Amino acid sequence: MNPADKSPTIIVHEDSDSLEELSEYLDVLSSSARLRILKFLEKKPRDARAISKEIETSYENTKKHLDKLLSVGVIKKEAGLGAPTSKGIHPVWEYSVVPGGLEAIIRNLGLFSNTRVQIVGSEISRRLEEVKNTLSKEVLGNTPSAIVLGGPDDGKVFMLKHEQVRIGRIDPENPVAFSSENDVVLSDGYTAVTRVSKPHGRFLHNKDGWQIEDCGSTGGTKLNNKHIEKNSRVALHDGDLIEFSKGVSGVKLLIIIPQSNQ
Repeated sequence: MNPADKSPTIIVHEDSDSLEELSEYLDVLSSSARLRILKFLEKKPRDARAISKEIETSYENTKKHLDKLLSVGVIKKEAGLGAPTSKGIHPVWEYSVVPGGLEAIIRNLGLFSNTRVQIVGSEISRRLEEVKNTLSKEVLGNTPSAIVLGGPDDGKVFMLKHEQVRIGRIDPENPVAFSSENDVVLSDGYTAVTRVSKPHGRFLHNKDGWQIEDCGSTGGTKLNNKHIEKNSRVALHDGDLIEFSKGVSGVKLLIIIPQSNQ
């Protein structure tokens, strides 16, 4: 967390319904076996027996793990065809990661752990950080991310995979000038944000860690409610809140930086 951040603290009491639901959510994601299942299902659907073999546990235990992951909506199951056998090919249930499922987990854990949540009289804060760090390491490869808060892209997660990542609104007139895979490309509804081909800002990574730079934008950039000077770079920390331009036509990004990337 950035000690200079003056954003308000959110307090969640121990008997809060949201706290109870968060505890159940963490219970599901705290299992190393379930995280290995998520990693195994990233590229293609698999049936329960294939998953059981991969994570080296019984079919019965595998089914219990799958039911838990289904309960939080990160995976889905659909009918498919099993591997050929001497008795022919039979239909099976195949499990796969829900599109955007991992990103939704990042957003949920990020919002609870990075917006100054204080859990009164509970150790759930520690558990939250443990689950977030383990998930980042085991499933996401310790990749930093930026979560959109508000507007047409609310909840969208951008993974920061490169040393330089441009940030801006989509530019339909110049589609070859940016990469939707590498850049933070926002919907055209954020009209106060500069187009990405002439970026509003950039994320940069070097030996000192991650930084944010305002690239001379018209609408300006704030880091934790403090203005960033144009064409200057400022260090980023896990939990920082960035605002590009003001009001409903601007955008806010919540920054998630795993401990290994600090």
